[in-house]
Amino acid sequence: MVPDDLITFVSIYLLSMVKFIFGPTLGLAAGYPYLKTVLITMLGMMSSVVLFSYLGDFIRLRIFNRIYKPKKKKTFSKKSRRFVRIWRKYGVKGVAFLSPILLTPIGGTVILTTFGSPRPQIIYYMFISAIFWSFIITGFLYFGKEMVVTYV
Repeated sequence: MVPDDLITFVSIYLLSMVKFIFGPTLGLAAGYPYLKTVLITMLGMMSSVVLFSYLGDFIRLRIFNRIYKPKKKKTFSKKSRRFVRIWRKYGVKGVAFLSPILLTPIGGTVILTTFGSPRPQIIYYMFISAIFWSFIITGFLYFGKEMVVTYV
């Protein structure tokens, strides 16, 4: 029998791999302490970053293209122009910084690998971003909740 705490921990971890905000919100809902929530969120994001940095090409070429047959796409679509604009304006540091709040860990990693950023650089800047945003967002949720309850 698997303990409920382990199931909760793994669920939060897996969901924060997909969408960063799930880590802090579900950690708060589960009643986890602040630092435990920060660590789960960082672990989840960095797991997806490392996974998609090293296996992204394999996943795209072997699995994704078999399921979804690639269609003849326009070279310059609205979406591709937006990605290029973000890349040119912000570079690796900017995309990594914006990934947890505007994109997803997976989306940011895919953009960075698509534009040919070196894997160690992707992992480094995404790690800095994960540390920063997990402390900020988790702190805002944990301590902001107490301020709202106190003043209402």
